[in-house]
Formats: sequence, C-alpha cells, structure tokens
Amino acid sequence: MPTGVHIRDVREQLFGAAERVLLDAGPSALTSRAVTTEAGCAKGVLHRHFDDFDDFLAEFVLARVHRMDAQAAALRRAAGTGTVVGNLTGALTAVFGSAAVAIVALVTFRDELRARLRRTWPAGVPVLTEAAEMIASYLAGERDLGRLDAAADVDTLAFTLIGAGHMLFADRQAAPPGAETVRRTVTSIIAPALAP
Repeated sequence: MPTGVHIRDVREQLFGAAERVLLDAGPSALTSRAVTTEAGCAKGVLHRHFDDFDDFLAEFVLARVHRMDAQAAALRRAAGTGTVVGNLTGALTAVFGSAAVAIVALVTFRDELRARLRRTWPAGVPVLTEAAEMIASYLAGERDLGRLDAAADVDTLAFTLIGAGHMLFADRQAAPPGAETVRRTVTSIIAPALAP
C-alpha cells in the first residue's frame, strides 16, 4: 500500500489478516510479512502500532478472546431454554468453529507469545480458559434452575467439555465434526449430571 494512504481500523484489519493466515496456513506461517501482505499494507504499518511482532500476536489473541464475551452472555441467557445438550452442542461448535483451535496451536508454538500472555493471563491457554469459564457459568445457571443435579461439579464438567471439544476439532486437515458427533460427545459427558 502506498505511503500516506489512510487505513481505517488498522488494528482490526491486521488482526483479521492474522486470523486468515493462521487458519489457512497454521502458526508456522504467521509472520509479520505474511500478515501485512494479507492485510494489503506495508510492513511498517504493523510496527507503528505494536512494539514488535509478539506484542501484536498477544494483542491479537486477547482481542479474539474478548470476542467470546457476547457468546458467553448469550449462553448464560439460554439457561432454562431449549435443552442443556443442545445449548452446549451449539456453544462448543461456535467456540471451536472459530479460530480457537488455531489460536491454541499458535500459543503453544511461540514461547515468547506465551510469556507475554502470562503477564495478563496468569493461568491456562486464553481461549480455552475463557471458553471453560463460559461453559461453567452456563452450567451453574442450569444447576440453579434445577436442570442439572444440585451436586453437579460445573467446573469439572466445563473443563471436560472443552477438552473433548478441542480434541474433536483439533485436526486442521479433516473436515470439522458434524453436529451429531458433537452432540453425542456432549451427551456422554453431561448426561450423568442432568436432573432426572
């Protein structure tokens, strides 16, 4: 892009480009040059807005984590409606159908990125931790409404659902699992905790 051409919302444009590169080619292909080429801008644009590439990546990951806020609120509002299995199937499909699996691979792939994220995200992998908190909050709501057993350990159920969901969606080469596969997995995990 020629010097002096104004780019609207440059951060989001760069984040969108990073997400596309990450989804198309994986974490090893995610370089500052790949991002700026995908975004259609000069490499210097990225470095004017971020201290370095790992600073950019940390901001990218956190921006994608914060996108889950609306999804978490919608899932909490769904408590008491539909079925617990249906709501969880939809939530896991939405989480892992996004860039979440690729972001987990990116965080695992880059030591410096993990170190930077630890400054503001002290435990866990950001996307997975946020997803587990979202699921646990929803399950607590269902437990409060009596649709889950009063003794249900919502945190353990949430971690189990997130781990299983990640395993289902982790293969970047194969097609994502169908809704029935996700539903069967959710059912096998959640069925013992459903209120009779």
